[in-house]
Amino acid sequence: MISGVLRRIAVSGIFICLLTGGALAQEGQRSIPDAFALIRLVRTTMIAVDQANRTGNYTVLRDLGAPGFSKSNDAARLADIFRNWRNQKLDLGAVVLLKPTWTVEPKIDQAGMLRLTGYFATKPLRITFDLLYESIDGRWRLFGISISTI
Repeated sequence: MISGVLRRIAVSGIFICLLTGGALAQEGQRSIPDAFALIRLVRTTMIAVDQANRTGNYTVLRDLGAPGFSKSNDAARLADIFRNWRNQKLDLGAVVLLKPTWTVEPKIDQAGMLRLTGYFATKPLRITFDLLYESIDGRWRLFGISISTI
């Protein structure tokens, strides 16, 4: 579980959102996925971060992202961004057992990006997230990520 000694983690101020001059590929109007798919997106993203932190290998996290995310974030950059989480040995594994709570209703923005914002009610610290996904070949792929604990 999450150590009570942890302070608010520095990743919260970092939102790896790679909007490059509005050159986003849109596949027409997308609809918001069903509740099950939304939960799966958040959980699998958090587990990918957890596994990257546990192994120190961020290539899978990078490769799961949308092309813009992968191009702008090599494994070394991701390792640097998540260094505080890794050093604190923050365990994100509890998210597989919990349902996320949305603090903002899931929505698709004008650029066709899916934004998921909320938290997992982990104790003693709550894990918050703000995730952005781009639709690539009919699949939502990570485009931006912000995770923190409070």
